Amino acid sequence: MRCAIIIPVYNHEATVAEVVRRSLKLGYPVFVVDDGSTDATYGRIKDILGVIIVRHSENRGKGAALLTGFAAAAPVAGWAITLDADGQHRPEDARRLLAAVPEGQRPIVTGRREGMHGAHVPWASRFGRKFSNFWVRASGGPAVADTQSGMRLYPLPETLKLPVRARRFQFEVEVLVKARWYGMPVLEAPVRVVYAPMGERISHYRGFVDFMRNSAAFTRLIFGRFFFLPFIRFKQKGCKVTP
Repeated sequence: MRCAIIIPVYNHEATVAEVVRRSLKLGYPVFVVDDGSTDATYGRIKDILGVIIVRHSENRGKGAALLTGFAAAAPVAGWAITLDADGQHRPEDARRLLAAVPEGQRPIVTGRREGMHGAHVPWASRFGRKFSNFWVRASGGPAVADTQSGMRLYPLPETLKLPVRARRFQFEVEVLVKARWYGMPVLEAPVRVVYAPMGERISHYRGFVDFMRNSAAFTRLIFGRFFFLPFIRFKQKGCKVTP
C-alpha cells in the first residue's frame, strides 16, 4: 500500500516537531499542512529532514488543510493517513488502520480512540463525540463509534471526489456521511489517545461558534438525506454501483 502521512497544523509549536519525527519513522512520505499558523510552528519543523511542508497564507480550516494535503500526496500515494499535530495520537497506530483494510476494498478507516471515558478526557471531547455520532447516523452516515477522531486512513483519489462542502472541523463528519451516501465503506480500528494535562492543552474549538457550525452542517446533511440521497441511490442503481 503506497501511503503518505498528512498532518494538518495550526499553532501547535510545542508538539508538532515530535509528531513529525515519530511519523517519519514509519517510512512513509510526511506532509505537514501549516494552516496559517501565527506562532513558531513553521520554525520548529522547517529543518526536519524528509518532511514536506505546504503552507496556507491564512487560516482556512482543518478540512481545507486536509484537502490540500490529499492533493499534495495523491501523485505519490494511494492512501493518506491523517493525524493531529497536538500529540494526542500515536503515529505508530497507523499500522492498526492499515491492518483493518480488507483485501480488495478501498474504505475510509477511522481510528476509534480508546480510553475516552476517563476523568482526564476533556468534557467537551466526550460530549462532542456522542453528539457527532448521533447526528452522523441521523444524516444517513455510518454507525461508527468515533466520528470525531482525527486519526484516519483515506483512499486517494476517491476521497477527493466526494462532494464535501465543509472546510473546517465539520469536514471530518461530513466526509463520513458523504462516503456512506456514495457507497464507500467506512470501517474502524482501535487507536490510543494521549491528552495533555489541563493547562497545557491547546484547543481551537470555539464553543458557541463551532456548535452553530456543527448544527448548520448537520441540518444541511439531514435535509440532503431525505431530498437528495434517494436520487443518488437511484443513479447508483442505474450505473450498477452497489451502495
